[in-house]
Amino acid sequence: MSALVVANPLRENRDWPAPPAEIAAFHRRMPAYSPTLLLDAPDLARQLGVGRLLIKAETRRMGLPSFKILGASWATYQAICSHLGHEPEHWANINELATNLAHLRPFKLATATDGNHGRAVAFMARLLGFQAHIFVPEGMAPARIKAMQAEGATVTVIHGDYDDAVARAGEEAGDVCLVVSDTSWPGYETIPAQVIEGYTTIFAEVDDAIDASDLEHPDLVVVPMGVGAFMSAAVTHYRSGSHRPMIVGVEPLDANCVQASAVAGDISHVPGPHRSIMVGLNCGRPSMVAWPRLASGIDWFVSVDDDAARQAMRDLAGSSVVAGETGAAALAGLEALLADADTSAAIPDLSEKTVLVIVTEGATDPAAYQSIVGKSHNQIGRVLTAIR
Repeated sequence: MSALVVANPLRENRDWPAPPAEIAAFHRRMPAYSPTLLLDAPDLARQLGVGRLLIKAETRRMGLPSFKILGASWATYQAICSHLGHEPEHWANINELATNLAHLRPFKLATATDGNHGRAVAFMARLLGFQAHIFVPEGMAPARIKAMQAEGATVTVIHGDYDDAVARAGEEAGDVCLVVSDTSWPGYETIPAQVIEGYTTIFAEVDDAIDASDLEHPDLVVVPMGVGAFMSAAVTHYRSGSHRPMIVGVEPLDANCVQASAVAGDISHVPGPHRSIMVGLNCGRPSMVAWPRLASGIDWFVSVDDDAARQAMRDLAGSSVVAGETGAAALAGLEALLADADTSAAIPDLSEKTVLVIVTEGATDPAAYQSIVGKSHNQIGRVLTAIR
């Protein structure tokens, strides 16, 4: 089986509150902030038989190769405010914020990760002059560990899966350490909810770019899912405003915890080991905080195998978009959705519709990227039309 496509049996026509307006203003104070590119991919659109294919390329965000810094930065800031009992003195940039927080040092941020979130937390810790301790499951690619260490983090490999790393990271919480996790557990829900809030900036940027270009807003949005935090942000955005596209969530076949939970009717655990090359999605249990939005707001679940992800990486490279294994998952899911005979009869005709695919990471493991695509990520040139 190369893919499993399931309509969401829990889908509800439910509205969710819009995210706080101050999130985007916060991100604009982060170093090197600018909206990531929204790309028009006409060749891929024709290949897939859709009217227009838009790609939100989260491959270079504030100097990092994924979108995760948006959630990590906002949640870290909110956690610090809660730790202090108030907001820091006025700050216009990250250097001023670090100066205002110098009295906390020595201070530490900790988290578990399957790659990009941990690097984002380590990046935020470095900017603030804090230490970082990142816990990772066994089997993580050395390139991803080195990237976190390059941010100054201590990286500890846990002999187990992502959920084991989450449990170990939670033990670090204390007076001089904040755990900034993107998944939740009983008693630890506020920070993961703030991570989700941070991700909503991506979808606000998509709206701004579309409005500025007089294009149609998407009829279908495809988002990759791990514990569901990023997808929860998508549901928050698209189920709180006037634009209500169909939403499709994508996971690896052997770590399809959100899909399995929806079929079961409640949060379920998909046991590991989770060995997909889509390492950012190798999660065994959905986030408690994210789950209500996932259950009510997603229309279709698609889980795909590694070969589908590899092909999607090559397809994106053919359209001049560099996407790592996890980053290509959404396109792999879209391709599987459109190829599924039962689904094609159940969804609207997309031949004149707009589809949005979120590419969540660049080439985080350059050696693996070259092996799969046949070229270095530096050899892939961008020639698509950028929508601003």
